[in-house]
Amino acid sequence: MNPHLRACLALALRDVRSAARRPGDVATPLFFFVVVSALFPLAIGPELNTLRLIGPGIVWVGALLSSILAMHRLFAADITDGSLEQLALSPTPLGLLVAAKVLAHWLLTGAPLVLVAPLIAVQFDLSLDSTLVLVLALLLGTPVLSLIGAVGAALTLGLRGAELLLCLLVLPLYIPVLVFGAGAVQAQLGGLGAQAHVSVLLAMLSVAVFLCPWAASAALRIALE
Repeated sequence: MNPHLRACLALALRDVRSAARRPGDVATPLFFFVVVSALFPLAIGPELNTLRLIGPGIVWVGALLSSILAMHRLFAADITDGSLEQLALSPTPLGLLVAAKVLAHWLLTGAPLVLVAPLIAVQFDLSLDSTLVLVLALLLGTPVLSLIGAVGAALTLGLRGAELLLCLLVLPLYIPVLVFGAGAVQAQLGGLGAQAHVSVLLAMLSVAVFLCPWAASAALRIALE
């Protein structure tokens, strides 16, 4: 196996194991997502047409806020215990190591949202086709949220009030993902097909995968200086 790939896999596995020792940190974003998505139908009422209309947007807003809730911890432990300096000095490019950390973060925070989404869709009376589109949109969109959030987390690392600054930085960049993610389900519900929205989400993911890890690694090097 390529040594760079081995180092990335080892780092991702380390982050997953470290998070497993703090189950509360992993469960908090998922719990927040479920609570936000579950309370809206209770507040709005049993009108199914209204629930179908607003359901995709509510699910995506919940996913977006859940992603921000956990993002500030992405590099916090590494700079506290000094391992961030070791990562920067590693022969493996820092951008690849950042990508490995983002992958671990998404497996812990984004993937559970994708798995729970079909259950949430039942509350909004979404059809099977619309539910599948919702899951696909989340599968493509939540990694984009994690990648963009990684850049924000790196830029605000070690700053006072980092959580608030992180929100201010990444929220404008999250809006296109929110619009096209919710729009894919709305288009499917309207009989227009979700292919165009899904294609845009896939394009966003492709760009984010290639650019965000390197942008985050550059911000981390600045934070270490």
